[in-house]
Amino acid sequence: MTTVVVGGAGEVGGLLARLLLPDGPVVCADVRAAEIPGTVAIVADACRPSADLLGVLPQADTVVFALPEHVAVPAVTACAPAVRPGALLVETLSVKEAVTPALAGAAASQDAEACGLNPMFAPALGWQDNAVAAVRVADGPRTAALLGSITAAGARVVQLTAGEHDRVTAVLQAATHAAALAFGQAVVAGGADTEALLALAPPPHLTMLAVLARITGGNPEVYWDIQVANPHAAAARAALREAVATIDTLASTGDRAGFNALLHGVEKHLGDRAPLLRGYCARLFTMRLSARS
Repeated sequence: MTTVVVGGAGEVGGLLARLLLPDGPVVCADVRAAEIPGTVAIVADACRPSADLLGVLPQADTVVFALPEHVAVPAVTACAPAVRPGALLVETLSVKEAVTPALAGAAASQDAEACGLNPMFAPALGWQDNAVAAVRVADGPRTAALLGSITAAGARVVQLTAGEHDRVTAVLQAATHAAALAFGQAVVAGGADTEALLALAPPPHLTMLAVLARITGGNPEVYWDIQVANPHAAAARAALREAVATIDTLASTGDRAGFNALLHGVEKHLGDRAPLLRGYCARLFTMRLSARS
């Protein structure tokens, strides 16, 4: 099986290139040469495909578009006419509702399969014990084989529609990242020295600082796309603002009963998974404290 990874020099592209390399030749096409042992690198702009890229696309069984939001759809549109019938088109964006119609249209025009993937983890962590969202756009045997390879690598594949994906990730990513960055702003506004915070930090604060540092040390474009491109992100941030305002009102007015009701309401929503989550939290805090010492 031959694979072309458009955007193969990026982290997600490289993750998929290494996954699929045991199945056959992998060509990584990007505006800079990908340095992945065993793969063939082509320097090309997928929005304006070069002769080299157009030459390998008809040979590919799978074409992966591991590209940023603003170039993914133009790249799919430009490259799809060169893809052979029966091939699999894959995109890896963190937002699906905008790209899925373009991917579906490209697949229909070429009698191809199509699938959207979203690895819900930093690529450096690897597949093992991590989750991958999958949107089966135009299903078929190559889609099943790809998802099987991801599962065999140790990941959990969770299948969703494009709309379900974006509504869920608005909470999983947009609200989570916004909460962490708001916490960071509160840390800055508080004016406490980082060393003092680390010296005294109880486990919840230390964990929040660790999450904050991971976000601020990551690729800003990824976090920007999550906040801007997801059509449900604004509603998630609005819910976050309202929740903080509610807690502030309860505390400012001395409404202890209302505060207790808030806690019980969230606990009820967590359901029978709450004890499992508390156990995970206890283990997480132990790891963080050990790491600090």
